Amino acid sequence: MLMINAEREMYYVIVNETHIKGKGSAKLEEVKKVFDVAGKEYKILFTQKAGDAKRYAEEITSDGNENTIIAMGGDGTLHDIINGFKDFEKNSLGIIPFGTGNDFAQSAGIPLNAKQSAEIIAFRAPQYIDFIELSSGLRSINSVGMGIDVELLKKVYQKNMRGKSKYLRALISTVIHFKSCNFTVKYNGKEEKHYGLISAIGNGKWLGGGIKLFPEAEINDGYLDLIIVDYLSKPKILGAFLKLVRGKVDKIKNVTYVKTKCATFVQESDNYTIQAEGELYDNVPLDARIVENKLKFYLP
Repeated sequence: MLMINAEREMYYVIVNETHIKGKGSAKLEEVKKVFDVAGKEYKILFTQKAGDAKRYAEEITSDGNENTIIAMGGDGTLHDIINGFKDFEKNSLGIIPFGTGNDFAQSAGIPLNAKQSAEIIAFRAPQYIDFIELSSGLRSINSVGMGIDVELLKKVYQKNMRGKSKYLRALISTVIHFKSCNFTVKYNGKEEKHYGLISAIGNGKWLGGGIKLFPEAEINDGYLDLIIVDYLSKPKILGAFLKLVRGKVDKIKNVTYVKTKCATFVQESDNYTIQAEGELYDNVPLDARIVENKLKFYLP
């Protein structure tokens, strides 16, 4: 259990212990100096295994005090923390980008420089941003989806690929073997059947380490950005992905791209996997809505 200080707001920095080596250690020292100069009281909490960040967030946001949680990591750390949030009214969230892709930080305009991103948290007030919530209770701050992106992630994890280019390397193998799937989607009063390659919902613009899948997304506009890419022949898939990376969704055939408050995907198969911030979940319904004016986040 954490020892909570009830007298003043506490800043909790959650960071993966394995990352604090070499340059990582220097970045953490920069963050400490910023908070020292700002007169902030803070604690560094190290994660050692899956679930630690979520557990920390649950404890911190259940104490009845005003706190700030800082994810010193990437999209996965943010994902764990937001799913541990209990009291949104008294607690705020910030990020010091320290991951491989940092997709949400990029969407939020957070600088990759540790000192600069820490200064945003130390000297600015948080603002409301949106997040995605599924009917199961699962939350996503950046994106959720199913289709070829899920198969791509499975290959990355199975082969323990590293580096930012890991997604591109896995994509080539995924394209060769992936098969589109049948599903029904409901949004904006419509119900449509699709044979989809990609089915995804975004709050941020980027996913997969820099693929601009949702070029019109804004993290505080009160809408989900929904994209569906229907079946493409294998020779055309790589070309389509190159357009996606450049944010040219409108240049791809067989694409549905809309803004909506909620969306429901119904799979024909009983066994499927969805992804949220790169975390994989089996057979969780992709029934999503946007949540506004609840999460307080530090923005530039």
